Amino acid sequence: MTHRYLKSKKLRTNFITLLPYIVLTILFLCIVWSRAETLYEDITFFANPTADRAYNYGLLHFSEQYPKKYDLDRANYFFTESAKLNKQQPYVYHELARIAFLKGNFPLAMQHINTQISLHGDSEANSYYVRGLIEGFAGDYVDAIDDYKHFLQFDPHDWAAINDYSWVLLKAGKSAEAAKATTDGLKYFPTNPWLLNSNATALFEIGDFKGAYASIQRAQVAVQKLSNAEWSHAYPGNDPAIAGTGVSSFKDAVAQNLARITTALNGTTTSAN
Repeated sequence: MTHRYLKSKKLRTNFITLLPYIVLTILFLCIVWSRAETLYEDITFFANPTADRAYNYGLLHFSEQYPKKYDLDRANYFFTESAKLNKQQPYVYHELARIAFLKGNFPLAMQHINTQISLHGDSEANSYYVRGLIEGFAGDYVDAIDDYKHFLQFDPHDWAAINDYSWVLLKAGKSAEAAKATTDGLKYFPTNPWLLNSNATALFEIGDFKGAYASIQRAQVAVQKLSNAEWSHAYPGNDPAIAGTGVSSFKDAVAQNLARITTALNGTTTSAN
């Protein structure tokens, strides 16, 4: 009996002694497992560093399709490596510009997108859209309008481009043009909450409160059905993890617009009476 007790006590003592090493081993394996994919990318890129490989790895970390892999810094690293290996790599400076824009570095974003356009021009017309976006956020509305117009020649029914085009038109004080652009866009996308909200804003700015109210009511209905996936698709490059917050913020913006337009419409009705 004493022998078995001593043997059991010895085993417990050995286990307690080994426990920290066991825990460390488990932690190490967890870290290795969590980094298995990135280690694979690093090793394969080191073994065969091609522009295409780097570009494709960059896309993996910069897409709403792979939310768990989203990593702006890692995407930026691979796109930069791709550009070093082949300056002519399609869309590589376009992607670098988008990342710089998302990080709020507008001068660097403009540098990258101008390089992209100088290299590829109209053959990769989406870059004019991105340049318009950067210019719009930088407050350069005149150039943004020109770039959106240029892009829309190639894809006149891109609802997001129409919406952003109307945004810079509104910023530039061209509300009537914004109203026309969004009204035309709604012929093809009648339930799009972004276009409806922008259309309501534009109509409000030109004093058409009844038209604005009709559009904002439709926007209020449409935005309630908006999913996180749809929001992420509308804002490619943004972290999919913030989609829920984005949807909530957009719903709040539509509600505020509805309240503003309703107040203006009621004021007009009261004055008429």
